[in-house]
Amino acid sequence: VRLVRFGFDDGERAARLLSDPALGLWDLDRNEPADPEAGPVVSALARAGDPDLAVLSLHRLVEALDKADPGGGAAAALLARLRGSGPLRGRLLAVLGASSGLADHVAASPGDWTVLDADGHAVGVGAVRPAAHALERQFLAAVGADPDDPPWGVRLGKAAPDASRERISALRLAYRRAVLSLAGRDLGDGLSAEDVAGELSDIAAAVLTAALALAVAEQPADAAACRLAVIGLGKCGGRELNYVSDVDVVFVAEPVDPTDAESPALASATRVAAALMRICRETAWEVDAALRPEGKAGALVRTVAGHRAYYEHWASTWEFQALLKMRPVAGDPDLGRAYVDGLWPMVWTSGERPGFVAEIQAMRRRVEENIPPAQAERELKLGRGGLRDVEFAVQLLQLVHGRADPSLRVGGTIPALMALSAGGYVGRADAATLVASYRFLRTVEHRLQLLRLRRTHLLPSDEQQLRWLARSLGYKPDQRGDAVAVLRSELALHTREVRRLHEKLFYRPLLSAVARVPGEQLQLGSKAAGDWLRALGFADPDGALRHLAALTGGVSRSASMQRYLLPVLLQTFASCADPDAGLLAYRQVSEALGGNQWFLRLLRDEGQVAERLAQLLGSSRYVASLLTHTPEALRILADDDELEPRSATSLAGAWRAAAGRAPDPQAGIRVLRGLRRQELLRVACADLLGRLDVVRVGHALTDIAVATLQAGLDVAVRAYAHETGIAPDDVPMDLTVIGMGRLGGGEMGYGSDADVLFVHRARAGADEGKAAAAANAVAHTLRRLLGEPAPDPAFDVDADLRPEGRQGALVRSLSAFGEYYERWVSVWEVQALLRAVPAAGDAELGAAFVELVDPLRYPAEGLSAEQVAEIRRIKARVERERLPRGADPATHTKLGRGGLADVEWTVQLLQLEHAAELPALRTPSTMDALAALRDAGLLEPEQADALRAAWELASRARNAIFLVRGRPSDQLPRPGLELAGVARASGYGPDGDAGQFVDDYRRTTRRARGVVEQLFYGLTPTG
Repeated sequence: VRLVRFGFDDGERAARLLSDPALGLWDLDRNEPADPEAGPVVSALARAGDPDLAVLSLHRLVEALDKADPGGGAAAALLARLRGSGPLRGRLLAVLGASSGLADHVAASPGDWTVLDADGHAVGVGAVRPAAHALERQFLAAVGADPDDPPWGVRLGKAAPDASRERISALRLAYRRAVLSLAGRDLGDGLSAEDVAGELSDIAAAVLTAALALAVAEQPADAAACRLAVIGLGKCGGRELNYVSDVDVVFVAEPVDPTDAESPALASATRVAAALMRICRETAWEVDAALRPEGKAGALVRTVAGHRAYYEHWASTWEFQALLKMRPVAGDPDLGRAYVDGLWPMVWTSGERPGFVAEIQAMRRRVEENIPPAQAERELKLGRGGLRDVEFAVQLLQLVHGRADPSLRVGGTIPALMALSAGGYVGRADAATLVASYRFLRTVEHRLQLLRLRRTHLLPSDEQQLRWLARSLGYKPDQRGDAVAVLRSELALHTREVRRLHEKLFYRPLLSAVARVPGEQLQLGSKAAGDWLRALGFADPDGALRHLAALTGGVSRSASMQRYLLPVLLQTFASCADPDAGLLAYRQVSEALGGNQWFLRLLRDEGQVAERLAQLLGSSRYVASLLTHTPEALRILADDDELEPRSATSLAGAWRAAAGRAPDPQAGIRVLRGLRRQELLRVACADLLGRLDVVRVGHALTDIAVATLQAGLDVAVRAYAHETGIAPDDVPMDLTVIGMGRLGGGEMGYGSDADVLFVHRARAGADEGKAAAAANAVAHTLRRLLGEPAPDPAFDVDADLRPEGRQGALVRSLSAFGEYYERWVSVWEVQALLRAVPAAGDAELGAAFVELVDPLRYPAEGLSAEQVAEIRRIKARVERERLPRGADPATHTKLGRGGLADVEWTVQLLQLEHAAELPALRTPSTMDALAALRDAGLLEPEQADALRAAWELASRARNAIFLVRGRPSDQLPRPGLELAGVARASGYGPDGDAGQFVDDYRRTTRRARGVVEQLFYGLTPTG
């Protein structure tokens, strides 16, 4: 029972074996260790992956030693060392409890336990990790070959001893002994996964070298002389072998005398290679040469020139990926280096092949799809979150970026990850996570293979084997459950993280873009880069190179990441109207952020941020200016949801709270401006990226203006209260801000002023004069605070539509408005009131103002002939007097023929005439009113479509002009870069066909003008 508590499943059998005089480790009567020195031995057995297997295997080993040495000295020596040596206990008993295969080996070759003894008198070769050359000499000596007389470069048949069955058996034993030594240190000393894989790769190279000596010795004396090299690929080449794994190789041969014919030498080399493969299969593992040119159908051995010719003309993408880890592992070292040197450059140009990235991604998906469904959740190697996820991601990144960065040209997965992290291609945290998970998965795979020394990468389904695996990995019960539950939890964590990072890195959109850049042009400081910039369309390639030098100079991580990102950004800048301006803006944004790497990590890691940023900076000075002052807002480009505009309600709530927390009104307005700037950036980015139509842009910009007015009004009231020494709640009046013009219509553009009316009402018991003065002071403060010069986009609060215009009082009471409108209102003022909507301030007062003006703007009798004539006269005067000198009426978006004013005045004239009888026309929105006019039959569908198309195109063009220039204008630019940029920003595709854009604009507005002349001016169409 006590031994069961220690971890033995079969306590009775364990007690019987431990108490056997052959071991003498347990006292049955006392039910405890036989002596104090036996206690640590029993404890070490209990800590083994399978304590029952460990004690049974130890008993078999002692019996085998007794049989080999009937005097008992050998067994006694082992038991004595177990009692006295902690390292030996840890190694030997861990091996015996983790691997039935190695337990069988020590039972068959009992003297080999000494290779695990680190500090005894019989120290074996496995006490510490042997160097690769030491292993090679050891294995050659084991088969009777002279380590100083290598079997290459001389006549075959004279280079090595006779390859007898005994020699092959000796090689098998040497191999098992080396694996035993490594497993002992792995299990007992806790070697890292890469140390284990590296030593296994050294063992494999030593086996190949010894097998080559035996294979050469088998050849007849008259065989043609040749030089033969064995090139390791895959895990062997990358020094990542498992305990049990096929060893991937290719063979390369040449005649000893270069003037000799190749055929005889290749025939001899082929026989040697075939013999080597057979000997390795009999002694250690399969040698797999299927990765050679043409696979199993191809010649087993080729010359360097033959290999090179194949890879130059016929190789598939995956074959270059297979060469990524190639290294000479046996045979003629000079020939091996010649092979690698001949093919190495091809590996680093393969990333430029058409469809390279997509092909490797598809290959990984095919691997997953071919996993039997029943095994998918148990696959450590091929499944989701498995070893292949790490390896494919790392290799793809290497092949794409290694074309220009030699530091990435390394063979192993972990060294490659370290290099990718050092170069800034993978984030430090991501690289550390992948390294940890890769080590974990490799360690689990090693433990699985050790059990029976069989090749496997499937987790066991049997609960007992899972328990053995968990214990062999050192897991103990914790809050997650028993050892198996802990193992499952760790596996789930690592595979989940590997899959997440695999999808993040392997399917990174930037990869395909980088792969499209020729390798020589990735070297940003070269002459080729200057020529490339010129070819891309940079007007000042020398200036562009100076920007690149400023961004990539030095050896900092930021400079490395810029060298990685810029080739992709440059290609995107080239698709914009002004690549030079885009690159300059990018430099300014980068410098505004200083050395802050979150910005570069965002461009590298998050979806399409890099290309989106380049597109925006190369298209819009407005966006460039916003980003320079709010670079932290770049994060919105990483998430499509972040590009969705926010409603006025949500913005106002957050902004009023944020401004209210500021220590004083000036600080509050600075907070408000920063928040407004970020929202303007959100809308501009979404607009330029094609995520918003022009109507939604107008709504979004209006919502920003409304929220700004609401939060700004709070700040203005607070400022007034501070100046007068009262509490903000004690001001003597209520104030409402009525939105007019584009603000009221929900149709603001980027350069639109906020047209408003200020309406106040004295609070109960307050003096009318003091209320009016307070309202006037608050309104003036609001306009001043929001309109002060600053780096932010201007926000002009324009009250010129108030009664008497600029000559009238800025603020009036509700009753004063009523009196004015009753006695003095002009028809144009009534027309302006069609867009009157409460925007900020007291909601009840705003509703009262609307109630006041509704009878005016929706006149029950419609318009008189005189009023219609007056409206036409005013519009004609506006066209005549306000159209700027030199402007082209055909391409002026606001006052030009078929432009915004034409459409809006026509719609408003119809609203004034018919809104009293048609409630659907009582809307401040031009587009909603146009739809209502069509539905009511007041417009023919063709007329409505013509007006809508012109209004939308003119609005888009007007916004695009502002986005491109960074300042307002209503006139389409002349042919050139700006016009091309406006065309792109108006949705005319990446090529921005400016001619087509202008032709479409003229045609669309011409059709609309024809409708305006019929409906607004009452003219009869000609023709």
